Amino acid sequence: MTAKTAILLANLGTPEVPTEQAVRAFLKPFLKDRRVVEIPRPLWLAILYGFILPFRPKSIAKNYQALFDEAGGSPLRLYTESQVKKLQSRVNASHVVVDYVFTYGKPQLADKLDELKDKVDRVIILPLYPQYSCSTTAALYDQLANYQKTQRNCVDAYIIKQYFDQPSYQAALVQSVESYWQAHGRSEHLLMSYHGVPKAYREKGDPYYDQCMRTSKNLAKQLGLSSHDYTVSFQSRLGKAEWLKPYTDETVRALAKSGVKTLDVVCPSFSVDCLETLEEIAVENHNYFTEKGGQSLRLIPCLNDSDAHVDMMAELVTPFIKA
Repeated sequence: MTAKTAILLANLGTPEVPTEQAVRAFLKPFLKDRRVVEIPRPLWLAILYGFILPFRPKSIAKNYQALFDEAGGSPLRLYTESQVKKLQSRVNASHVVVDYVFTYGKPQLADKLDELKDKVDRVIILPLYPQYSCSTTAALYDQLANYQKTQRNCVDAYIIKQYFDQPSYQAALVQSVESYWQAHGRSEHLLMSYHGVPKAYREKGDPYYDQCMRTSKNLAKQLGLSSHDYTVSFQSRLGKAEWLKPYTDETVRALAKSGVKTLDVVCPSFSVDCLETLEEIAVENHNYFTEKGGQSLRLIPCLNDSDAHVDMMAELVTPFIKA
């Protein structure tokens, strides 16, 4: 039977291999995207081509090398491929095909739509960003719109915008923290670290910050945490402009200075463990924490390819599947 519906899981992307050249090829379209960086073009392109692309890929590639060696490939790609296989099994229908795309890198959305347009009647795109931001999910809307402009017969495609408030996502997040604590014990304090965006984005109407705060409030409530038991912060800032605060690196230092000795970190805006969690949190921020007197900073894994995460995906896409 010909498939009637295609489900595409979408994530940011990853370098093909952990080399300076591959990292540069990945960063270039990512950092050139106006959705990601809104600095005036002449100034930003001068910075990008004069400073970032010539010098940053070398150090970033070294960080990727450790992750690739440990995982046997890019953790983000490996987890995404596993998610695809598990979701395909979960929907268990011959008329549904599950695949994935990356916003930057391969496979690209346009290429995948070309491959599928004559094979399916509908395409459901699930960006694996629980909280919507113009710098993440909106980039996929742009790519879909640009693709449709080239088509005489437009693809019947739908993007699931966000799911931070879906009970199945909230339950999976709670389960991930509780399971970690059951297996490893509970630290003194929980840090909820989200990927940051420039403060100006929020001022212009981006709902990301508010959705992150609602996610944190709900997680704390379901875990039975008081306001003294957890902190919310934002990581991965770039450049000198002010980003959403408080910053994660400053927060872990401050917590250590305040006397917190053991700290657990969960990253609710990341659906899959990647450089920002496995290196920035587990290594870089762990060092910041211990340098200021802390003893242990532990990363609680992302939802990755857990059964609860795949069940959530199935619940989100099922209403859109053609019978």
